[in-house]
Amino acid sequence: MNDKDKNLQTITDCGVVAIVRVSSAREAVDVCMAIARGGVRPIEVTMTVPGAIDAIREFKSAVKEEVLIGAGTVLDPETARACILAGADFIVSPTLNLEVIKVCRRYSKIIIPGTFTPTEILTAWEAGADIVKVFPASVGGPGYLKDIMGPLPQVKLVPTGGVNLETTPEFIKAGAVAVAAGASLVNKKAVSEQNWDAITETAQKFVAAVKQARGS
Repeated sequence: MNDKDKNLQTITDCGVVAIVRVSSAREAVDVCMAIARGGVRPIEVTMTVPGAIDAIREFKSAVKEEVLIGAGTVLDPETARACILAGADFIVSPTLNLEVIKVCRRYSKIIIPGTFTPTEILTAWEAGADIVKVFPASVGGPGYLKDIMGPLPQVKLVPTGGVNLETTPEFIKAGAVAVAAGASLVNKKAVSEQNWDAITETAQKFVAAVKQARGS
C-alpha cells in the first residue's frame, strides 16, 4: 500500500476531518495539536487562515504521530501545488476545479473537491477525485446524501457544512465515508480562551459518534 492509499485509509477509518479556520498560523498549530490529541487524524487548515501555508509546514514538522495535514479552501492549481510542497497530505476545495484535481493527481496527493449537484459529483469522481465533498450539506441534510448514494453508490462522499455531533451519525448512516466539521468541532470561544482541552474533548466526541453510527 502506497502513502496515498494509507492516507485515504486513515481518513475513512477515522471518519472525521477537522476543519481549522482561525485568525493566525500560531493559533492554527495549537488547535491542530489539540484536535490530534482527541483522536481526529485528518486535519484541514483553510487558506483563509493568515499564513496558512506556514502553519501547514510548521504543524507537519512538529507532529511525530500519524496525523494527516490538509489544505482547505484551495481555489486554484497554483495554491494546491504550494500547499503540497509545504507538506500537505490532502487538498480540499469548496468548488469543482478540474485543474486542481489534475495537480493533485500529478503529485499523488488526495484531492477532495467541493460539489453539490449529482452532475458535479459524478464529474469530480470521473476526473479522479479520491473523495467528493458535498457542500453545503446543510441544504439537503442526510436525506439528500442518501438519495445521491442510490444511483452513485461507488462515489465516496464527505458532507461539509451543517455537520455537528447530532447530525454526524445520520450522515454516516446515510452512506458518508467521513464527515468534515469546522465550527462545531473548533469552538471559537475555546480558541479565544486557549482552552485546548475543550477542543480535544469535542474531537473525542466526534470520533465516538462515528464509531457508534458504524456499530463498532
